[in-house]
Amino acid sequence: MAERSIPLIDLRAAQRQRPAISLDPIAPSGHVADARGRELRDLRISVTDRCNFRCSYCMPKEVFGKDHPFLPHAELLSFEEITRLAKLFVAHGVHKIRLTGGEPLLRKNIERLIEMLAALRTVDGTPLDLTLTTNASLLARKARSLRDAGLQRVTVSLDALDDAVFRRMNDVDFPVADVLAGIEAAQAAGLAPIKVNMVVKRGTNDQEIVPMARHFRSSGIALRFIEYMDVGATNGWRMDEVLPSAEVRARLAEHFELRPLDASAPGETAERWAYADGAGEVGFISSVTQAFCGDCNRARLSTEGQLYLCLFASRGHDLRALLRDPAVSDAQIAGAIARIWHVRQDRYSELRGRAELPPEARERRVEMSYIGG
Repeated sequence: MAERSIPLIDLRAAQRQRPAISLDPIAPSGHVADARGRELRDLRISVTDRCNFRCSYCMPKEVFGKDHPFLPHAELLSFEEITRLAKLFVAHGVHKIRLTGGEPLLRKNIERLIEMLAALRTVDGTPLDLTLTTNASLLARKARSLRDAGLQRVTVSLDALDDAVFRRMNDVDFPVADVLAGIEAAQAAGLAPIKVNMVVKRGTNDQEIVPMARHFRSSGIALRFIEYMDVGATNGWRMDEVLPSAEVRARLAEHFELRPLDASAPGETAERWAYADGAGEVGFISSVTQAFCGDCNRARLSTEGQLYLCLFASRGHDLRALLRDPAVSDAQIAGAIARIWHVRQDRYSELRGRAELPPEARERRVEMSYIGG
């Protein structure tokens, strides 16, 4: 059979074309490593580019306003297409799938997709670690149906307990009480262990660090502090607004005794610390000041089927074109995925600010709202 190649490009960003990827089949072995020896284990799937919040660090209202051209439904991957791709990624060794957005609970009938993904099994024959990240605005009404569909756990984005601060940050006047109600509903439904992510922005919500820690201590919920990152090109990121994790931890240490914990899994993004009195744990995600590129095992699939190899990427690979070409088989798509991962060398956080940062990493980066966090 003659070799056939299809160019894989980022259609949404209209970036320059990437080299063609061979579609010769590659039989998945359950292990595929990139150019730095990092195995593919984690797939983040964005199911919508829409969100009902307008957080300034992610979807600022001045950019994502009423006239913003979100993707039409026909351009989104269908649930069947997502599941078809997920099955191929799992055959390559993926054990964990996280559904993201935008806000994934805005995707109509998301429970049906969860049912389809929950039926997949890893190469070891075990169920996937199937989770979802949400702003929890719809979680109170959907937690039970999500759990019944097969979702195992959720991560909730919450940047403040003070209602005025939280309303300013989400910029749609959404009350913090409704997010807390969503978290309670998730706990009651058994979507556990729950994680809460707080993006810390110096001068905006850093006064909420200790109150957040006090609230979630002894709750069974792991609070994670995330350094404000330079994702995308619309959030007006400045280094002087980054509060390093070391400083966050120092503030906590004034009130609580903490001790370090081992990583819960290979490629874990959060550095974990436990309360010495056994009241739970906190985590620190420090991609600005303490890069974790060395063991990054995550790939990201955008809403309309672009495969990104880094949260800070500027270009993707068009898998939707392959899915919708009746002449392309699953074996060929699996081969394309393997070849894309084989040549991966991304390590933006390690190179940030250095002269050796490759030219493509200096281009306009994809927005976090488009490929999820």
